[in-house]
Amino acid sequence: MGLETIIMILGGLGLFLFGMKIMSSGLGLVAGDSLQNILRLATANRVLAALMGILATIAINSSTAVTIMTVSFVNSGLMNLRQAIGVIMGANVGTTFSAQLIAFRIDTYAPLFIFVGIIMHLLFKNRNVKNIGYIILGFGVLFFGVTTMGTPLRAFANEPAFNVMLASFENPILALLAGFIFTAVVQSSSATMGLLVTMHLNDVPIPFETSAFIILGTNIGTSITTLIASIPANRESKRAATFHIMFDIIGSTVFGTLIFMFPGILAWFQATWAESARQVAMFHTLYNFATMFLLLPFVAYVAVLMQKLIPVQSEETVLRYEKKLMYLDERVMRTPAIAVMNARYEVGRMSKIASDNFLMSLDAFFSKSTDKTKKVFENEDIVNYLNHNIAEKLVWIIKSMSLSPQESQDIGKLFRILSDIERISDHAKNIAEYTIVMEENDLSFSETAGKEIKELADLAAKIVLFAFDVYDSQDERALPKAEELEVKMDEMAQRFNQNHLDRILTEDCKPKSGAIFSEMIIDLERCADHANNIANAIVPEGLRKYSQTAGA
Repeated sequence: MGLETIIMILGGLGLFLFGMKIMSSGLGLVAGDSLQNILRLATANRVLAALMGILATIAINSSTAVTIMTVSFVNSGLMNLRQAIGVIMGANVGTTFSAQLIAFRIDTYAPLFIFVGIIMHLLFKNRNVKNIGYIILGFGVLFFGVTTMGTPLRAFANEPAFNVMLASFENPILALLAGFIFTAVVQSSSATMGLLVTMHLNDVPIPFETSAFIILGTNIGTSITTLIASIPANRESKRAATFHIMFDIIGSTVFGTLIFMFPGILAWFQATWAESARQVAMFHTLYNFATMFLLLPFVAYVAVLMQKLIPVQSEETVLRYEKKLMYLDERVMRTPAIAVMNARYEVGRMSKIASDNFLMSLDAFFSKSTDKTKKVFENEDIVNYLNHNIAEKLVWIIKSMSLSPQESQDIGKLFRILSDIERISDHAKNIAEYTIVMEENDLSFSETAGKEIKELADLAAKIVLFAFDVYDSQDERALPKAEELEVKMDEMAQRFNQNHLDRILTEDCKPKSGAIFSEMIIDLERCADHANNIANAIVPEGLRKYSQTAGA
């Protein structure tokens, strides 16, 4: 067992992993724009959810990416936990596609795939052609890695020491642990399966039973990545990750036990498919299908179990207001599609804090609560922090990832609304400051002025909440109503300003109170302007029917 042989195997494995990464990135670029729509179809029922999970995983060649993406939909309210569980089960089946592909013995054509992919990626200007070329290039590099590992693996098969090591894995527990550990380290079940199938393609003498238990361990190992990724995330992420690992443990336990009790199961695979590589690939696929069908009827009960295992805790509402980024974690932003969705969710969190802060500032003003004004100032500090750090992460996404046109447009939308969200919170701070001035100087409005400012504040609050709902739903049909509310706000502010001037002339309004009244109208009107900007941000600038207002 020479050093050169070991280096060749490691080099081949490196090429295999690199090719898989290139192919996944290319698939993400091509499928990223439509992937969200594919997963949204999963909202129909659990069977369709599982089917969408299979298709989405094949589309980007990553079950972990699909799982994390699914959790983002749960977070944003586009998918509930039951539907997410269906998608995750489907993702486990979809990830078996890679092993089936490798078992076809097309590695001799790898150099041709590399050549065609390079030509398409470097010489063509059309973005879609370049991205397809990138996929073909990754496909070629992946299979070139398989070819590179082939010869040294065949040499290994004749080494006594290597055969002694293989013999130790005839213990099912050790085989399962080997699959679990290797997959957890490389963070890719496709990589483990690729290596296992390649070993069978090159006649490495691994008993089929040993390979079966390695596969059972591989499935558990791949869920560790999702579990790690969920550590900094919210409770729904932890529930999805817990289900992922529970799903794999149940499947491995049930089918490991069945293999012991009914050895004829493995004999059937060997009798049905002649090549050992195909036997391994088919076991991987059918085992995951069987586990999915086993648990699919119990999705509703599993969802309830997850909620009981990981219940909502009282302090979790406070976590939203932590001065840190909760979703823009580079550890989970592995593809442009995931990065854009996580960015959207982080901005959504910031918008929720800003809108809550605006409502709290109004409540503090009308109830004359100094305690609430202090909370408004604290929240404004959090919004400023999020604004600065989200902007930095958006720049990182643009510079570090190859975004599709749609993804670039989505990031542009987020950039546009960041400052509007931050300005709404700024105006909330201004209103909180008016509360302190009114309280310290024992000021008050006349009865008429008080009713007017309350009416205007209620309308501003309605506009802000409606605008954020429009942005969350991305529903362009709601834009005419947003524009209608904005016009109503402008007309009401103008009328109340005139009424205020009339009261000053008749000396029905104190100068200091009058100054705050005027400033309140300005702040409320500008909050409505910024909210209107946020609602209109769902439409690309060149296609907008409604003008963007430039409030300060």
